[in-house]
Amino acid sequence: MDTRQRIVDQSSEMFMRFGIRSVSMDDIAGAVGMSKKTIYASFVDKDALVDEVIGRHISESEQKISELIVESANAVDEILLTMRLFECQFRNLNPIVLHDLRKFHPTAYRLIEEHKRKFVLETMRANMERGIREGLFRTDMDVEIMSRFQLESMMLAFDTQLFPTDLFNLADVSREIHRHYLFGMCTPYGQTMVLNHQMNKVSQ
Repeated sequence: MDTRQRIVDQSSEMFMRFGIRSVSMDDIAGAVGMSKKTIYASFVDKDALVDEVIGRHISESEQKISELIVESANAVDEILLTMRLFECQFRNLNPIVLHDLRKFHPTAYRLIEEHKRKFVLETMRANMERGIREGLFRTDMDVEIMSRFQLESMMLAFDTQLFPTDLFNLADVSREIHRHYLFGMCTPYGQTMVLNHQMNKVSQ
């Protein structure tokens, strides 16, 4: 693994666990086992490093979700697979990361916002349209309104005032929000599919 990749991998792990602001370049240098001079030879400053970390997270997430869509049997299965992916990603993610990005790293935060407006929103819209075609989601649902509502609802999990980190785990909050809108979108046929999935999960 080259030096740049080692720095990005270690920084990513520390940022996601502790938040971005609380991790200094000295902390990263110590964890990677190299001097700050070596780090600055690859990244001109912390902003550049954060941009790289977030950019890679977005690329990897988009690739994984695109693969899940292809693998999924139907629209409900697509959401359930995506929920499972998010639960794994969020289990050890500190929600303060989003606050740190918004307040201290505007360029990286714009990457997140662009990812939401383009890839995430379009993926949600396409999933809803797929579910309607498959008879799993309600035909009276306004896809444009609900896809935007779904997107903003998902971001509520990162609100640490609403869901303090000492009381709530990000993965648990995200899962409950996903379950709520999924069940609300479904036809009786789709709801049966969701309930069967939950029963199978409990019996495993």
